[in-house]
Amino acid sequence: MGRGFDSKRGGLVGEAAERVREATEMGIRVRVLVEEEMDILMNCLQFLPRSSALPLQSFKAYARKSSSSVSTLGVMNASDLPPIVIVKAVSGSTSSTEMSNANVDEEKSEIYSNTMTEAMGAGKFIHATGLQTLKDVTVPDDKALGNQIPMIELSLTGCHLLSPNTFLTYRHELGMNYNFIRPDLIVGSCLQTPEDVDKLRNVGVKTIFCLQQDPDLEYFGVDITAIREYANTYDDIQHLRAAIRDFDGFDLRMRLPAVVSKLHKAINQNGGVTYIHCTAGLGRAPAVALAYMFWVQGYKLSEGNSVLLSKRPSFPKLDAIKSATADIVIYVILLFLKFSFLPLFFKKMEISRVGLRKKLVTLTWKGSDCSTVEVSGLDIGWGQRTPMKFDKEQGLWILQRELPEGCYEYKYIVDGEWTYNSSELVTPVSKDGHVNNYVQVSDDDPNSITATLQKRFMGDNCNLMKDERLKIRKFLEAFPEEE
Repeated sequence: MGRGFDSKRGGLVGEAAERVREATEMGIRVRVLVEEEMDILMNCLQFLPRSSALPLQSFKAYARKSSSSVSTLGVMNASDLPPIVIVKAVSGSTSSTEMSNANVDEEKSEIYSNTMTEAMGAGKFIHATGLQTLKDVTVPDDKALGNQIPMIELSLTGCHLLSPNTFLTYRHELGMNYNFIRPDLIVGSCLQTPEDVDKLRNVGVKTIFCLQQDPDLEYFGVDITAIREYANTYDDIQHLRAAIRDFDGFDLRMRLPAVVSKLHKAINQNGGVTYIHCTAGLGRAPAVALAYMFWVQGYKLSEGNSVLLSKRPSFPKLDAIKSATADIVIYVILLFLKFSFLPLFFKKMEISRVGLRKKLVTLTWKGSDCSTVEVSGLDIGWGQRTPMKFDKEQGLWILQRELPEGCYEYKYIVDGEWTYNSSELVTPVSKDGHVNNYVQVSDDDPNSITATLQKRFMGDNCNLMKDERLKIRKFLEAFPEEE
């Protein structure tokens, strides 16, 4: 079938839009169209050329600001997907206060999205919004589309056409979004209201597993207490928290044993469907889901990652999962297996004190023509920065830091500008031309057991032997509950 536009389709679009207008004129706040109207719009709009005028108020094209810092992560290409539509309607009687709050939410989403793009290295790609239906609610979800596919966001307050080469975004104001990764496992964005608990119960969710820290919740004004109290009124669903710092691969590595242990126990107890979420559902949540699939459900890491990305394009930090796997295998299974009480020492974030060998790493930046030089990444995460000290005698900015064994990406911020040091190790150039520095911290003896296992787990074909996976499961089951 051709992509030409005919009057019949145009009439259907106009009819659907008119029905939305009629609803709003009656003072009804409409979040989504009914399923039939959505089908009409979905089927018709994919045949519209970009220049076609829709019977709504306006078109506006915009693109995200470029990012100066990325970590090297892959982006799925789904260029064969059709354009996706979100329809929002706002009542004409909406107060100025409500509109102001909406603007604040959008601004916060924009800031968060820019930070996420920098932290994850999402690169430039079309942001679109897929549809996941919770009965009467159409929930958006991020998709990576090809440059030739536009995403149309329709509303009675304007119609926006996102141009190609925009950035990964999380639009908090559009509500909760999610994807089934497996029939029993969902990865999604954060719950925003107690009513979201009901939406998840309706699709069989028995465990809500929240990875957000309190500052994440406060940033978007999410009342986690109200959500948890509402969930507690039911005996068929449980809300659990296991916080991981956002945009921080090292914290993810350190926290994965405790977090996946808690998740594993909850799933064994509650059964049904499990909903894992962070804020946007694009970093921490997919990483925890993938670690669970790898350690407990028997997937190879690459296979689990393929399944995950085929359902929800996202950015799980594979190196953090690999490092956490090596940590458990090396320092628990191989070296301390005879001590059944060892998991007691892995409480909270103390895994690094149990036996992870550390080495002193020195980073330098040459130049006296700048006023500040900072480093982001390493073991502090992309959301944090640590200052370097200037040595006048050497004419160098210097940072010394003890790091456990592992691979760490980082970037310099020179007078506020993100860049990399060409004199130090660099990652391969990403598809978008971005480069990070990295440092590999490893055992001095390349033939030692720890060095051999580190090399094995950090490779492209990361997998667990049957007995290793069984021992990891036992370790997770013996891991003490967090206070």
